Amino acid sequence: MRESYRDRAVVIRTYDFGEADRVIVLLTKNHGLVRGVAKGVRRAKSRFGSRLQHFVDLDVQLYPGRNLATISQADTVNYYGAKIIEDYERYTAACAALESAERLAFADADKDPYLYEAVTAALRRIQEEDPLHVLDGFLLRAMAHAGWAPSLFDCAQCQRPGPHHAFHPAVGGAACHRCRPPGAAEVDPETLHHMWLLACDEKTQPTPEQAAQAHRLIRAHLQWHIERKVTALSVMDQ
Repeated sequence: MRESYRDRAVVIRTYDFGEADRVIVLLTKNHGLVRGVAKGVRRAKSRFGSRLQHFVDLDVQLYPGRNLATISQADTVNYYGAKIIEDYERYTAACAALESAERLAFADADKDPYLYEAVTAALRRIQEEDPLHVLDGFLLRAMAHAGWAPSLFDCAQCQRPGPHHAFHPAVGGAACHRCRPPGAAEVDPETLHHMWLLACDEKTQPTPEQAAQAHRLIRAHLQWHIERKVTALSVMDQ
């Protein structure tokens, strides 16, 4: 039997299991994506069930199992929910960050703390900053870490210097007039500049139209590469 271990983690998703247990999907700092069961947490007398929720930075004790780890202890390190759950835009942006992180995570990505640290930083910033800007910046940087960064100036196909007026995930981002594929989005070059600033974590002041267009392009690029929709991103746009 493998030894138990402690790690920092955030809750990505939960679902009920059996009569009183709950399965918790955790994004950990040093063990990638971990699915664990918290036994008895749905009982009223559970000692740590209330801590195993979204928007909490946890210190957890885990016992590896064949299919599911067992979560035997969970201590709150930071709680980000107070300013998130009471604000619809912040809440949906935070949920989108968590769901996207699950799609971008790899269960065997041990000892790579990047995604955990990026998620906790995003949750912290969503409390105070423009939630859409924080989310889009997080997604751009997380995709770059995964090797899917969109080209935002040079043509993704032929590297012709920009700025360009077209964008399509299939070619890798910005496209010149020669490489522009059918169905490419017509894009304001300033929108791509705004996206570049977000990716670099620099200050940016886009118009509402540029911010909205950037969000649509980032969502399209993400969902193209993970090959599935992120439900929380669709909710944001309703």
